[in-house]
Amino acid sequence: MKYLIVLSFIFNFNFIYSQDYSLSDFYNINPSITNKVDSIFNLLNDTTRIGQMIVPAIGRLGKPRDHVYNLASKGWIGGILLLNGTFKEFTNDVRVFDSIAKANGFLPPIYSADAEPTLVNRKISGSKPVPKTNEIHTLQMVESVTNTISEDLNKIGITQNFAPVIDASPNKVVSNRSFGLNMDTVISFSNLFIEQTQNNNIIATAKHFPGHGFVKGDTHKELIYIDGQMREVENYVPLIESGVLSIMVAHLAIKNNVAYNTYDKPSTCSRNIVTGLLKDSLGFKGLIITDAMNMGGVVKLENCGLLAAQAGCDQLLMPVDEEKDIMDILKAIELDSTFREQIYDSVKKIIRLKLCLGKIN
Repeated sequence: MKYLIVLSFIFNFNFIYSQDYSLSDFYNINPSITNKVDSIFNLLNDTTRIGQMIVPAIGRLGKPRDHVYNLASKGWIGGILLLNGTFKEFTNDVRVFDSIAKANGFLPPIYSADAEPTLVNRKISGSKPVPKTNEIHTLQMVESVTNTISEDLNKIGITQNFAPVIDASPNKVVSNRSFGLNMDTVISFSNLFIEQTQNNNIIATAKHFPGHGFVKGDTHKELIYIDGQMREVENYVPLIESGVLSIMVAHLAIKNNVAYNTYDKPSTCSRNIVTGLLKDSLGFKGLIITDAMNMGGVVKLENCGLLAAQAGCDQLLMPVDEEKDIMDILKAIELDSTFREQIYDSVKKIIRLKLCLGKIN
């Protein structure tokens, strides 16, 4: 109860979107930000720390709002995906969930959306019409479309966009969600989309690592394999160098690859891919979020939420059982101090993003 009172004191005074920092500060060495992150982190207990890693969805394809209200009232969420609803509904959702966080002295959520150009008008009814991703043919169009989407997201209060899609277009699931087959075009268009999104104070999320474009099948339905070389990994290098803040990992298994075999696990649950490849080899230090954990490519794997966290993912998107994942991770960090420090690093990363977004100060 004591830490709740302290948090309430802090956030009742600072729960306004005051911008002491910006997203461009996230990667900078800044003792002021680090000290604030540590101060906030120290006011949480381990359960609410792990709660920052949980990102349920609401909307027509999400969980019932009452269920997520309950999670929020306990401090068991760090973000909320607004999935298939109206502009008006989602604007109200942001207001309501911010109020729940403030009333209970918890950190406000990061609100996210699948606002890819191809999907945004279907995912957010009432958003301004934009062309599909595969209909964007110039950098000027990328800039215009990104700013149009970002303007709507800012009006709603959404501060993370699960876009752009970095995958090439041959895969039928990717298809018109891609900037095409020419990877130079995909990279240049994606980099501009990311830059404009983050200039609009919205976290951009490149997806679906390590690359969904050249596989056959749909990870929404089943586990899909990359056989041999991962042809799209190198496309992430310039995006990481340019400062993309978030990357989504797909439920893709890797086989016939000596260095990065996942042994029939999806990449989301493979430490070899998330930590070994994405963090260590590519040097990514931003937020790593899973693809939806209720998808066919991962959901049958026992303790998949814990495995994704152990692999190095910072946030779990759309867990089937949020409480189970929190308790599984909580038990694991009590037994493994190295894993505990990894989880703490993930939580501090999330708090740092919230500071840089201006959601807390």
